[in-house]
Amino acid sequence: MADHSQFRLLGSRRFLPYFVTQFLGAFNDNVFKQALVLAILFRVGSTMDPNVLINFSALLFILPFFLFSALGGQLGEKYPKHRLIRLIKFGEILIMLFGSASVLLGHLPMMLAVLFAMGSQSALFGPVKYSILPLHLAERELLGGNALVEMGTFLAILGGTLFAGLLMSSDQWAWWVSLAVLGFALAGFIASLGIPATAAALPSLQLDWNILRQSVRTLHLGLVRQSKTVSRSLLANSWFWFLGATYLAQIPGFTHEYLHGDESVVTLILAVFSIGIATGSLLCERLTGRVVSLGLVPVGAAGLTLFGLLLWAGAGQIAVGLDQLSWRELLHQPAAWWVMGCILGLGTFGGFYIVPLYALIQARTDDHERSRVIAANNILNSLLMVISAVFAMFMLGVAGVSIPQLFLIISLLNVAFAIYLFTSVPEFVQRLRLGASR
Repeated sequence: MADHSQFRLLGSRRFLPYFVTQFLGAFNDNVFKQALVLAILFRVGSTMDPNVLINFSALLFILPFFLFSALGGQLGEKYPKHRLIRLIKFGEILIMLFGSASVLLGHLPMMLAVLFAMGSQSALFGPVKYSILPLHLAERELLGGNALVEMGTFLAILGGTLFAGLLMSSDQWAWWVSLAVLGFALAGFIASLGIPATAAALPSLQLDWNILRQSVRTLHLGLVRQSKTVSRSLLANSWFWFLGATYLAQIPGFTHEYLHGDESVVTLILAVFSIGIATGSLLCERLTGRVVSLGLVPVGAAGLTLFGLLLWAGAGQIAVGLDQLSWRELLHQPAAWWVMGCILGLGTFGGFYIVPLYALIQARTDDHERSRVIAANNILNSLLMVISAVFAMFMLGVAGVSIPQLFLIISLLNVAFAIYLFTSVPEFVQRLRLGASR
């Protein structure tokens, strides 16, 4: 790699232990979550509807981000971040001990409780995960560092999901899943020991244990007390998760009804989307010359709309057969390449959109407020993801629109949000006009 490449950070102690720690955490989360979903469907008996249980599981994992992100932001200001990360990762080992026991016993309520604990741990980790980057990286390295983190996160989601499927295919699935989640938790803790030390940003901060009050204060800090550029970037960041959650939630239904594909096609789409995010994230530094520039955000927004519209236009073009198509059979059809190209485009331009926003939020917030601002971002993200689920259920179930029509609607909504964002903060478009290299 050239000396200026973002990949050089992977050879630095300032970044590599942190990267490995957060990658293993995301990977492990998705191994357990996917194993739980497959266990509900195929392995663990229950009197409840499996679809209801799966959606309840998703809620259990998201709920802690509402409840505990503000606390995570406070802790990230009051205590040294490297110590918090190690403590949180040690907590993951304890959680996965219970997780292993729940899997070995086949005890579904215990597995759901572990999932909630995992979400709580992730909610506490999130504000520290992003706020520590500016303490170890120079501003010119922030874009590349965030690009690697986003790449790692989506590849960890994909890898964890696929690995869980592999483990669950074994007759000894319970033992393999138990050993895997415990082993990855231990490896993540060991990696965290290499993260360089940091000083507490605001050791005098008095912790507020009132969840609702502190969440409101955290949102006020992020959306009102920050500059307009930062506060709108928080909204834009959360809007991306609204779009992403809407698309990803429809993949199984879209695959079955419009691509006539089997489960392997769902995996293929997830892989293509993850590769797109990774590609777009890694291209950000090259396109902007290592500068935290907002010029790529309008480009990303335009691409998200364009490929959403193209996905809507290309849906339903797959020839219908008697049997569901495997991913190999699907790719023999020319129309499938159109769809996969749209999925890849959504991921790539999503990377262009999200990476500069994360880097800007980190660069333009004060050290003693950064963890709480990122906590506000996490609260907004989880809120918009829940709203996306409610919105999709309403549009598909009550309004009676089809999945492709839903893609059309959210693409048009993205145009409306982009107009609001870029008129509210003209700097986005100004940076684009000046060129991404500025």
